[in-house]
Amino acid sequence: MPADDARRVVVTGMGVVSSIGVGSADFTAGLRAGRSGAGPATAFDATGFPSDVVCEVADFTPSRWLRALDPADLGRAAQFAAAAARMAVADTDLAVLRDRRGLVSIGTTNGESQDVDALTTAEVRGRPLDPVAARRVSSRGIATSVATELGLSDVDAYVIGTACSAGNYAIGDGVDALRHGHAEYAVVGGADAISRKTFAAFHRLGLIAKDACRPFDRGRKGILTGEGAGVLLLETLASARARGARIHAEVLGYGLTCDADHPVSPSRSGIARCMRSALDDAGVKPEEVGFVSAHGTGTKLNDRTECEALRDVYGDAPPPLVGLKSMLGHAMGAASAIAAIACCLALTEGFIPPTINHRETDPACEVDCVPNRARVAELDVVQNNGFAFGGDNAVVLFGRYGR
Repeated sequence: MPADDARRVVVTGMGVVSSIGVGSADFTAGLRAGRSGAGPATAFDATGFPSDVVCEVADFTPSRWLRALDPADLGRAAQFAAAAARMAVADTDLAVLRDRRGLVSIGTTNGESQDVDALTTAEVRGRPLDPVAARRVSSRGIATSVATELGLSDVDAYVIGTACSAGNYAIGDGVDALRHGHAEYAVVGGADAISRKTFAAFHRLGLIAKDACRPFDRGRKGILTGEGAGVLLLETLASARARGARIHAEVLGYGLTCDADHPVSPSRSGIARCMRSALDDAGVKPEEVGFVSAHGTGTKLNDRTECEALRDVYGDAPPPLVGLKSMLGHAMGAASAIAAIACCLALTEGFIPPTINHRETDPACEVDCVPNRARVAELDVVQNNGFAFGGDNAVVLFGRYGR
């Protein structure tokens, strides 16, 4: 881990849009209460599917957050990202950022998937294609919308498409840019919107649960698709101190691996290697980690493999492994970014979020998943896992500032 203030990276802003809460305060309350974001789909017609349960963001009014952009010009994922970015800089003098070289790096799995749904439907039914929706389809617009909403001009703004680990990849991207002096601040995270396309794809894979996501439970049946955005403002410790910024947490380090082994089956050795890489980069010993935010999809193979890899790294007494997707659903490219914010809040607020919907731990998992109720805890270090199809693995370590 870099020792000098010019290379240490801290979190000085956070914004979240999720199915259990919009904004840090509501999101924190949702985590503490073990709130479920599950409910019937309204974003698409689920007729013909065996289940219509998803985790949608409810009561989201983009005009409440956006100042520079017209929400009508944005797809839903870009609305989420721009709103979360505006929240992340709420306590920051934007003039300070606008005078500096920056980075905007946003992860996504599907980009503007709802616009793809609409255009596909129009094509199939022989209707004219909506030119506004067609302009919005490019996922690059998610990052440029964030930069435009915040008035950031001297920035590199792009999207990272490493599927369900993309949020963590974007955080690592920001850490590298700051450590090596390529940027003076970084606005990073992930965003995705729920869609029929995504729901249908996971249904065809046989991975959709009918009622609830139950990570590590003996009776788990799969995922619930979700949506949202998580955006963090990162800067060096020297920069944060110079401007008197509030520091929420420190990004201690991260690790990336790409297994390129199987399209959908996770690799135990690849996941373990990624965890070790993150711990090494952070200079953290396994026994220092207070809990691990799991990828925890609620599928049979993913949960078992993640638990096996955890034991390979942490031994027979690993830290608690929490399945946030039990509350949030699987928000795809936003999943690990939203979880990163949950990790930071856990450090500052002193609690471990629960894995809800839990009935009986699968003997093949054998982990403390903090079942059903949040737990009071003084934490120094937490680990955030993000894994994706194709073996794109990303793990980030966060620490309590001043620990």
